[in-house]
Amino acid sequence: MISSLRGTVVSATTGSAGVQNAIVEVAGIGYAVAITPEHAMSLRIGAEALIHTALIVREDELSLYGFASRDELEVFDLLRGVTGVGPKSALGVLAAMAPDRIASAVAAEDDAAFRKVSGIGPKTAKLIVVSLAGKLLAFSAPGSPPAGQGGARVEALAALTSLGFPERRAEEALDEVLAGSPGKDVSSLVRLALAALGPAGVR
Repeated sequence: MISSLRGTVVSATTGSAGVQNAIVEVAGIGYAVAITPEHAMSLRIGAEALIHTALIVREDELSLYGFASRDELEVFDLLRGVTGVGPKSALGVLAAMAPDRIASAVAAEDDAAFRKVSGIGPKTAKLIVVSLAGKLLAFSAPGSPPAGQGGARVEALAALTSLGFPERRAEEALDEVLAGSPGKDVSSLVRLALAALGPAGVR
């Protein structure tokens, strides 16, 4: 696992969809790293840089994604854990929003903020909000309001209907889950309700 690189910046070029590709030379070896445009602007050719990295292993390639801070790397890993969000989409979210802005959008249930990112559709945007609820508190800006505590069922219902489940069936599943496990957060409610509904519950 390559978790960071410290070396000389050889180049920084624009790749597909506006993603920047930097080459950092470490001990005579040049590593290609995908980074955000903002990160690329902070680098200087010929200067030393420290880049926090995530190594993505695919069947046909190894790819490095780089970040200026550990916070960005941690949020990148959390985003990649959401169904439908690949590394390029996760990098796209971080190119559009800083970690504290992402945390604020999730806390405010603002899936519209994620729909503005190229490659993130309405369903995936909703899943990001639901899946990351309660997981980004460490990245919230000081004074950010906490997510509402009374709307977990409403949020979970919206997530389930956006995934194609009939509202009545989704409500029944949520009521069943809440009867047996009160006090669950949104992501837990959705996960347990999905298990109760099963694939046959989709329209």
